[in-house]
Amino acid sequence: MDPRNFLLDLFNTAVGAVTAEGCLPAFLPAPPTNGRTLVIGAGKGAAEMARVLEAHWRGPLEGLVVTRYGHKVATEHIEVIEAAHPVPDAAGEIAAQRILDSVAGLSENDLVLCLISGGGSALLALPAPGITLADKQALNQALLASGATIADMNCVRKHLSSIKGGRLALACAPARVVTLLISDVPGDDPGVVASGPTLSDAGTCQDALAILARYRVDVPANVRRVLESGDGETPKPGEPRFERNSCHIIASARIALEAAAAKARAAGIAAHILSDEIEGEARDIALMHAAMARAVSVHGQPFSAPCVILSGGETTVTLRGKGRGGRNTEFLLSLAVALAGQRGVHAIACDTDGIDGSEDNAGALLAPDSLARAGAHGLRPQAMLDNNDGYSFFEALGDLVVCGPTLTNVNDFRAVLVL
Repeated sequence: MDPRNFLLDLFNTAVGAVTAEGCLPAFLPAPPTNGRTLVIGAGKGAAEMARVLEAHWRGPLEGLVVTRYGHKVATEHIEVIEAAHPVPDAAGEIAAQRILDSVAGLSENDLVLCLISGGGSALLALPAPGITLADKQALNQALLASGATIADMNCVRKHLSSIKGGRLALACAPARVVTLLISDVPGDDPGVVASGPTLSDAGTCQDALAILARYRVDVPANVRRVLESGDGETPKPGEPRFERNSCHIIASARIALEAAAAKARAAGIAAHILSDEIEGEARDIALMHAAMARAVSVHGQPFSAPCVILSGGETTVTLRGKGRGGRNTEFLLSLAVALAGQRGVHAIACDTDGIDGSEDNAGALLAPDSLARAGAHGLRPQAMLDNNDGYSFFEALGDLVVCGPTLTNVNDFRAVLVL
C-alpha cells in the first residue's frame, strides 16, 4: 500500500459522497401546479446545487444564488453571482439585497427552493438598519481571529442582519419555502448553516451579547445598540408564517466519513469513525489524535493496527502569529510535533470545500518522516506552529493538497492511518 495515495483516495471518496449531483435530486419536491418556482440560495456549493437542480427539475423556474469567487458554474435559468468569503464584500451585499427583493410579492401558490451550503453567512451580507458593511467586515474578522465556534459566530451574525436568522423566509411568505442544505456545521443544526436565512431562530440578542463578551470581541456603539435594544431579534420557533415550510439536510460530514470508512474497509484496512462533530482548537484536537495513534501503534489499543481513524467537524484557530495556514494545516503541524516521527503513522486533514481557510490548498499530508525532512530544510516546526504557519511548513515539504474548489462543503475531513 502507498499510504499517501490511500489517504488521498479516502479524501476524494468522502468529497464524492456529498456532491450535489449525488445528493440533491432525491429531495426535490413536486413543481407547483398553479404558481411560480423561484430558486434562491447562498454558499460555496450554491452554484453547483443550482446547476444540478436545473438538470433534474421538470417545469419552469428562475432565480438567483450567490457563491464564493471561483465557485461559479454554468447555469441556464438561475443567475449566479460571486462574492467574497470569509469576510463579506460589496458584491455579497448587493446579491443579498437582490435575493431579498426577488421574493417580494409572492403568493401562496408559489414555491421557493432555497439552496444553502457552508459559506452562506459571509456571502449573504445584508447588515441590519444602523449597521454598515464595514461594521460587518470588522466583526467577521474579529470573530474569525477569536477562536469562536461556528454556532457562536452565526448567532451574532443572525442578530445583526436583515436577511439571516429566518428573515428571508418572512420575506417569502405566504409562498411555501423548501430549504435544501449541505451541512458544514458540527451537529448538523440546520439553523446554524449559513446562519439559517429561512429557518426560525431560538437565539436572542442577549445570547449574541454574551458571545461577544466571552470571546472579548469589542464592537462599536451602533452595533451594540442594535443588540441591547432588541432591534436585532429574529423570528422564533412557532412562527405561523413558517408552517408550510420544510427543510432537508441532503449532505453532511457523517455521509462523507461513512463513505471513506467503506472505502478503507474494502481495501482491507479497519476504519473507525471517532465523530463527525469535533470542535475545539485545531492544535488541541491534534494532541488527542496523536495520543490515540500512539496508543494504537504501541499498545494495540483502543484499536489494532493496521487501521485508519476518521473524524470530522470544524476546528478553530485562535490567531497568535502572522503565518499562513488554515485549521487543517494547523492540525497537521501540531500532530507532527506531538507524534515526533512516530513510525507507521500517516495522516491527511483537508477541508471538503477544497479551500483551507483562505489559502489555495484543501489541506496537507503528514508522514512519519515529515519532521526529518523539515529539519533538512532548516524548518523549526514548533516555532512555525506558534506563528500559525502550517501552510509554509507543508508547502516547503511539497505536501500540500491542492484540488481547487470541490463545489460542496461538509467541513473538516481527517484520517490518521496507523500501519
